Amino acid sequence: MKVVELDTPHGPGRAHLHAVEDPRASLVLGHGAGGGVEAPDLVAAREAARAEGISVALVEQPYRVAGRRSPASAAQLDAAWIAIVEGLRAHELGGLPLVVGGRSLGARVACRTAEATGAVALLCLAFPLEPPRRAGKPPQSRLPELDAVTLPTLVVQGRRDPFGIPPAGPSREVVTVAGDHGLKADLEAVGAAVREWISRVLSAA
Repeated sequence: MKVVELDTPHGPGRAHLHAVEDPRASLVLGHGAGGGVEAPDLVAAREAARAEGISVALVEQPYRVAGRRSPASAAQLDAAWIAIVEGLRAHELGGLPLVVGGRSLGARVACRTAEATGAVALLCLAFPLEPPRRAGKPPQSRLPELDAVTLPTLVVQGRRDPFGIPPAGPSREVVTVAGDHGLKADLEAVGAAVREWISRVLSAA
């Protein structure tokens, strides 16, 4: 594993690069709002992708690198993510088909920037479909962020996720596994879903 620091408009970001020999593609994943790149579902996805001959980069946003737990604004997150992915594609992951994604907040960032990063597919782990209800406010949905993505997309969601389960769409597959938003209950199922899907979409790309 190699750690790479990359400049962004909002301070340095960091990529934990897990390369394979003669990779067929690359997978770049972002972390959740309060968690890091060691989240169990990210590790499961990383190992599933590597088993398919895919080099993986797990990305830390600048706010995490700086030691803060509260996320930056969506605009800052998106700009930093695009800069990090561009930096990886210019060097460590150059010339490879790119799959982007992440868990929870990281999945939202990847959705919003999928076109800008030049990705061929999108992987969402525990997409936070509905934010917690606030008294006196109507329920909100983040489904438009998913619906805006026209690339092949996989959502892996816990059956008891309190944020809800996104519906399937024209280019979006949804796999539910045991557990809640943490996706820790059946990591083998998470890895199996990622491995089957990523191999299939890359073969078709």
